[in-house]
Amino acid sequence: MMGRMTDPNVPITLTIAGSEATGGAGAQADLKTFQSLGTFGMVALTCIVSFDPKADWGHRFVPVDAGVIADQLEAQFACYTVDALKVGMLGTPVTIETVADALSGLGEARPAHVVVDPVLICKGQEPGAALDTDNALKQHILPLATFVTPNHFESMALSGMESIDSIEDLAQAAKRIYDSCGAAVLAKGGVRLAGAAAQDVFYDGTSLEVLSAPKIGEVAVSGAGCTLAAAVTAELAKGATPFEAASAAKALVTRGIEARMRSNAPFDAVRQIASA
Repeated sequence: MMGRMTDPNVPITLTIAGSEATGGAGAQADLKTFQSLGTFGMVALTCIVSFDPKADWGHRFVPVDAGVIADQLEAQFACYTVDALKVGMLGTPVTIETVADALSGLGEARPAHVVVDPVLICKGQEPGAALDTDNALKQHILPLATFVTPNHFESMALSGMESIDSIEDLAQAAKRIYDSCGAAVLAKGGVRLAGAAAQDVFYDGTSLEVLSAPKIGEVAVSGAGCTLAAAVTAELAKGATPFEAASAAKALVTRGIEARMRSNAPFDAVRQIASA
């Protein structure tokens, strides 16, 4: 008896990101998000991150060999036509250059949607190494982006602003980031801005929209940023406009924070809950 054939029109999504051992963030969160939103997800692992409960839950960071990263990407793009991809934690200048070379080498076969979650720092990296990584990301990865999802700190770093204290500041940052790379921007204020609402700003060069939801606590939840960017990626792969993708991703993250996972760590983790 033949098995049921898979719909050939299922969107294909790819995350280029690090493993986070507890499953709350990184590639694990991305794949769960892709699955919950009805796409076929793949991951090219760039590094392995594990929290260290003996050292204030900081990061233990191990990069994947550049050749192994290139091999993963070669296999993935040979096997499938990727509709949208997310770039998450890269971690080193060598990894960044490897990924940039692989994507640039695709030419016209590069996916139409490249969502960059610009992870600029990782606890556990030396300050000098972190700065080199930040500069490499800005030089090699951001020019490839069609959509960028910076958090509060990343919005300051990418916009050159010294502080972002209001929704007006966040809107200004989003405009500056768009001007620097030409990608649609979803700048996340979240719990970092004062007030009862978790607010983010979408800007695509013409339309500026504020996405707002009631705050659920005053502490950031692990994996929310990863999930947001992965949800944007999945929605774009399914044919949504950038603003539609941003709105749907915001709603999914809000549900995930409401249904958060609690653990023995001093932080909670988002759950990827599809709409009913």
